Amino acid sequence: MNVLIIEDEKALSKELEVFLKKENYLCDIAHTGKEASEKIYINNYDFILLDLGLPDYDGLDLLGEIVKKTKDASIIILTARGAVDDKVKGLNMGADDYLAKPFSLLELQSRMQAITRRKHGLKNNVITIDDFKIDVDNRTVTRRDQSINLTKKEFDLLHYLVLHKNRVLTRLQLTEHIWGNLMEDDFDSNYIDVHIKNLRKKLSAHEPAEWIETVRGLGYRANI
Repeated sequence: MNVLIIEDEKALSKELEVFLKKENYLCDIAHTGKEASEKIYINNYDFILLDLGLPDYDGLDLLGEIVKKTKDASIIILTARGAVDDKVKGLNMGADDYLAKPFSLLELQSRMQAITRRKHGLKNNVITIDDFKIDVDNRTVTRRDQSINLTKKEFDLLHYLVLHKNRVLTRLQLTEHIWGNLMEDDFDSNYIDVHIKNLRKKLSAHEPAEWIETVRGLGYRANI
């Protein structure tokens, strides 16, 4: 999943980036409101971490831009402790949550997981499809307790398709959310097709996975 970190404190933004990358998120960083504004108009994000105290921009004005531009991004406001009015305004404008500085990185991760569960109607971090179980925390897939060995990208694709169940995801959307916004020079959109083919093959070796549907000319959908 793609995360945009909007934070002018470079040490904190780097700390957030390092932590989130270890948790398998893809990260972009913006240290100014201008940078952030440009990025949200070019790229799509699953999460935006927004520091309201930016040097060149009113944080709430930037929040307004984000809410107008992004449809799927979940927004967590990062604020100075005690800035109650800004928290309330931000939540009323469409932010999903807030954290007062200083905060625990583990609490941030917990908040992000809770937002994901709430947004996609999940009760916990284990997703069940027929006899398959997808453990999001441990990044494992099993069928009747038998482990299915997926690569990192295969797991990311499966997880993202399942989160957006019954919705067609284009190859471009999958590319952005699995590979990030800056593609390798040799990137080929067929990579998605190859990974989907391998994913189906591995799942179907245990039980037919016909719920992963190819939508001709568009992309893929998890019919669950």
